[in-house]
Amino acid sequence: MRYHFKNLWFRDKTEDVIFINSYAVRMRAGLMLLIPIYMVTVLLTTVLAPTWTVMPNTFVEETFDLTDDFRVIFNVQAFKTVFEYSLPTSVLFYGLFEMLAGMFVKTAYLSPSVHLATYLTRNIPPKWEPLKPKRFAWLIGAALIVSCLLFFNPDSFARFVNALFSSELLPTDSNWMPDFIPLLVWVCFLLMWMEAVFGFCLGCKMHWILAKLGIFKEHCYDCMNVDFEQKAWMAERQRIEEELKQGK
Repeated sequence: MRYHFKNLWFRDKTEDVIFINSYAVRMRAGLMLLIPIYMVTVLLTTVLAPTWTVMPNTFVEETFDLTDDFRVIFNVQAFKTVFEYSLPTSVLFYGLFEMLAGMFVKTAYLSPSVHLATYLTRNIPPKWEPLKPKRFAWLIGAALIVSCLLFFNPDSFARFVNALFSSELLPTDSNWMPDFIPLLVWVCFLLMWMEAVFGFCLGCKMHWILAKLGIFKEHCYDCMNVDFEQKAWMAERQRIEEELKQGK
């Protein structure tokens, strides 16, 4: 436990390039997968579910009129279901906190999922990978979560923006977010599932492409197929040879 709280999932916190245990990262992705699973359930039961419900034991009257696709129109008594998104909002805020907390060494200690993933993989020999590409991937995840937060709470954000700029920039009586935003939940689910099951990080691959284009200064060492175990072995061998020379 002393080692856990000292190093967490980092190889060495004093290195210029910070490395983290990829097995703990995959375990954390599996734990965090519960969030998009929950949001998919919310999506299927609210946004994609019927919002009108016909009242039972009411008279249904046929109007003998047709819609454009030749469906018969009926007069019924129905009510519209109102959904409350305070719990999904809290879950999304927690997911946003987890994404941001894992990006830096000090804030990683505040993440329950990082601690749990590190503990669950404590008996597996670590495989080190650089933090920066993962940080870019988690930044993408944070952007997706923010988009979902705005979709489920458009009025609150609109009132904040309008009060900040003292102008009616955003409507408060309608959802101004695009209709495709809820589909981002499926994107989050797919990305986390691929990371947890296959160890495939799309954000890391995007980071590698941007580094190749010169947008990022630092390359993804892992994507460049650098064998850190081989480098460590060579460094150790060089150190021993220098000690033997000094002994002579």
